[in-house]
Amino acid sequence: MEVPVEYPDLTLVNAILKLRGFKVSRNRVPKSSPTTFGRRHYFLIILSIGESKVHYNDHTYHLDGTYLLLLNPQMPYSTEIVSENQTGYSCIFTESFIHPVARLDSLQQSPLFKPGGVPAFKLDEEQQSRLTGIFETMIAQEATDYLYKDDLMRNYIQTIVHEALQMHPDEHFMHYNNAYLRIAARFMELLERQFPIESPTAPLRLKTAQDYADNLAIHVNSLNRAVKEITGKPTTSLIAERITAEAKSLLQYTDWSVADIAYALGFEYSNYFSNFIKKATGNTPKYYRIR
Repeated sequence: MEVPVEYPDLTLVNAILKLRGFKVSRNRVPKSSPTTFGRRHYFLIILSIGESKVHYNDHTYHLDGTYLLLLNPQMPYSTEIVSENQTGYSCIFTESFIHPVARLDSLQQSPLFKPGGVPAFKLDEEQQSRLTGIFETMIAQEATDYLYKDDLMRNYIQTIVHEALQMHPDEHFMHYNNAYLRIAARFMELLERQFPIESPTAPLRLKTAQDYADNLAIHVNSLNRAVKEITGKPTTSLIAERITAEAKSLLQYTDWSVADIAYALGFEYSNYFSNFIKKATGNTPKYYRIR
């Protein structure tokens, strides 16, 4: 009997992500024009069968065949379905869902978490069959009442990532887009390279938009215009968001003092850091330390 194919319902997906942070599904997507270019709040792994275009980072990928596609929320992208019907599978999850294993080196260095990495991998029949099996297993397990289902799904995500790490990315269809895309992509990659903070004695090196502009050898106004145009957010907001995420991680998962964390993240005084966290999250550093 033919397995039913699902059309992804984005409203439902967003609701599920808010509640749990994870969704896996079979896909069939009709031909469509490009989606809005921008950043998403989730990671996305797609097994894509058909013809499509993905505008990602500073490249455009023309995918014709069977591909594994890895997209992360740090970089803006847009998708366009060229086939009359695109089929395959998708796995969508948030950073909070994957966080228990996100600090593992294999994930940190993978195409999934690396902003400058090439996200498209062309699959042969054997790879397609193997990955199809993983997705079908995830869907079957998702329908069970198994208590540790989330841990199981994280393991499957890692398995898919390891499959990708063993492949060579398909770069044949890449070409550069406009200057704003290139600048924004270089900024986002440089921003991610500052993290994670490994030691209180090796503090954050780049803290301001001017620091990043100097490093990229461009005027800060050019950087700000490009980042705002592509991501819809000011450069300073993106820097603050990333520092906030790292601060929460350090508060929760290290035994460093608040003063050490403040220094490591570029704050001269602990009270400056506390005020920053309070403004960004509505909570004090102590709130994250005791959770």
